[in-house]
Amino acid sequence: MSKIRVLIADDHAVVRSGLRALLASQPDIAVVGEAADGVEVVKRCSELLPDVVLMDLTMPGRGGIAAAEDLRRSLSKTKILVLTMHEDEAYARLARLAGAHGYVLKKSLAAELMTAIRAVHRGESFAPPALADAFGESTGPSRRTPTATTSLQLLSQREREVVSLIALGHSNAEIARKLHISEKTVETHRAHILEKLALRTRADVVRFAIEHGLMKV
Repeated sequence: MSKIRVLIADDHAVVRSGLRALLASQPDIAVVGEAADGVEVVKRCSELLPDVVLMDLTMPGRGGIAAAEDLRRSLSKTKILVLTMHEDEAYARLARLAGAHGYVLKKSLAAELMTAIRAVHRGESFAPPALADAFGESTGPSRRTPTATTSLQLLSQREREVVSLIALGHSNAEIARKLHISEKTVETHRAHILEKLALRTRADVVRFAIEHGLMKV
């Protein structure tokens, strides 16, 4: 029986090492490679063609959401299983929109992770019970009309673009390059956005972006 070929993507070496050791104990799973950021994971997947990529969402530079989008377009046969600390419905929806096939929390038991890997490899979706509805129902962009929402009208067009890119996991440097502005300007836009919308965390921004149709996945 051929083994499930898994690539591990996480920016913490100790996490990758632990996962590699854990997966190596399974007779039907083989770790074929590792990556430390979103750019590297896409490159390594293109080279190694794993069956499943086990991917963190929060990585430096190009994050897991952006990497998932790239993999969905270029390597449709590779299944994406998100392994994250974010126990938040907004992140689960965003991961699904980006092309993830499964969503597992880092606090989960090892047995649950193995079940998830095998499930997505079979072509099934997987998410913890608390996030199953959010993950399963996120099959397309929000249909809410942005112009009907007062809070959205507080933002300029450029600020809306910044919100979308923040929610997709892009760093300030990446946003600056994409929008052809300075990182300082991005920081200013970010501060204004949080102040105008009374948001505090990236998860809040993700939730706002999904609810107001700003996700361009």
